Amino acid sequence: MNLEELTAMYNFKGRTIAVSGGSGVLGGEIACALVGMGANVAILDRSPELAEPLQKRLGSGPGSAAAFYANVLERDTLLQAEALIRQEFGPVDTLINAAGGNQPTATTSAERPFFDLPEQTLREILDLNMLGTIIPCQVFGRGMAERGSGVILNLSSMAALRPLTRVPAYSGAKAAVANFTQWLAVHMALEYNPAIRVNAVAPGFFIGRQNRYLLMDEQTGSLTPRGQQILDHTPMKRFGEPEDLLGTVLWLLSDASRFVTGIVVPVDGGFSAYGGV
Repeated sequence: MNLEELTAMYNFKGRTIAVSGGSGVLGGEIACALVGMGANVAILDRSPELAEPLQKRLGSGPGSAAAFYANVLERDTLLQAEALIRQEFGPVDTLINAAGGNQPTATTSAERPFFDLPEQTLREILDLNMLGTIIPCQVFGRGMAERGSGVILNLSSMAALRPLTRVPAYSGAKAAVANFTQWLAVHMALEYNPAIRVNAVAPGFFIGRQNRYLLMDEQTGSLTPRGQQILDHTPMKRFGEPEDLLGTVLWLLSDASRFVTGIVVPVDGGFSAYGGV
């Protein structure tokens, strides 16, 4: 295989890619990279205005981008977004499920023991991460099944591979996303078309809006004991930067991984490989 053929595998021009949670730190970085690769990117978010800080990067092309209102837990909003995307860019051939997260009230602490975690908050975390992955797969996956091709990429978490202390609902939900990724990969290939691929990435520790309080002291900006413990167990001795995900994401979305489906790839600086001794 020559250089031209290898480069063609990463040709995203003309692709229509929907990114749930596309206004977030990781989803936004992925969206910007895909626009830079020539794709048409639809950012799905409950607050599309959060994508405004990305507009300068998204507008630099060569691809195109637009933000659409959608709630990953409300099928009707996803169906409406799918119709609008089809009008603007054409059918969605790639779905990235980047919506998800945790809440402080679903996190154990000295003041909030496991036994007192509120049921409503636990349900919200489980729904957002698990159903918030399944429902978009139903809405956008139907078109892939009808056309006989497509790519779905889910965002799981290191918490799925190594259940983390203090975040029981988030860990359980992301483990479910990893399991669902494998299930859906098999289902789509056997029931519809082997050309439909489903994979996931499991990011390690990336500092974002939702986990900063766990890793960094708000007053001093220094590491919390938990943040230091994470770095002590990360062989590469740093937190991930959003762009660290791009190589794996682009590979899984591209034809370079055309024989890859049903896997969950850690991007974690070696955290999952380290036994602590």
